[in-house]
Amino acid sequence: MSRSTVSDASAPLEKVAGLRGLHVPGAPLVLPNAWDAASARMVEAAGFPAVATSSAATAAVLGHDDGERAPVDEVLAAAGRIVRAVRVPVTVDFERGYGLAPAELVERFAETGAAGLNLEDSHPARGDMIDAAEQADFLSAVRDAAVSLGVDLVINARTDSFLRRAGTPEEQLASTLARGARYLAAGADCVYPIGAGDPDVIWALVEGVPGPVNVGYGGGRLTPAELAALGVARVSFGPALQRHLYGTFGSAMFSAVASGRDPFSL
Repeated sequence: MSRSTVSDASAPLEKVAGLRGLHVPGAPLVLPNAWDAASARMVEAAGFPAVATSSAATAAVLGHDDGERAPVDEVLAAAGRIVRAVRVPVTVDFERGYGLAPAELVERFAETGAAGLNLEDSHPARGDMIDAAEQADFLSAVRDAAVSLGVDLVINARTDSFLRRAGTPEEQLASTLARGARYLAAGADCVYPIGAGDPDVIWALVEGVPGPVNVGYGGGRLTPAELAALGVARVSFGPALQRHLYGTFGSAMFSAVASGRDPFSL
């Protein structure tokens, strides 16, 4: 596919710039992650300026487990449907790229029209951390491929030392700080230290990472306002909203039907 064809299919530059500009430390972009076109429309209707997906939530509605077990063609098709369903920019949780080489990753991803993507630094299926230099090279290659194809993307570099409990708490923090700086230098726009929840740790990350920091909502231990006060630039919910919706309300409705009760009275 030619450079002009790829750039024509990709997200308009103003959408990408708009998404990038929403990452403001102290006034975070709050993203209640969607999983299909219908939920994305709900996010937009609620007034949010962008839509993010969750890989786990998207995989669930596609009939797969998380961890790059959903076929990449299905994930890309789902992303395209979400982009077409809303007017606001869309950023996609793309795990670690589903095994695609950087040039193919950018070319195929750009065709969805999404403005940004998450890329993580542990093996989705195995859970072990990827070497920091290898991940930085990967992110740099993705950025270089985007530039060469005339595509702009907001890259959210997820770093998993906390999630994977890689070392002592002190080692996890030190590794996250080092990885975050390295990934930003490689071309990432934002760093997502998933699993960071302690206010002191979040403060240390915001102070020590030389760029915007994304923090997970994590069950509401800290409110978006409290995260804003810590200097966070982006707040994610991951698959939690889908799980709450289906697990709490979905289960109750189907149980009501099964027992002969009115499911609409719940």
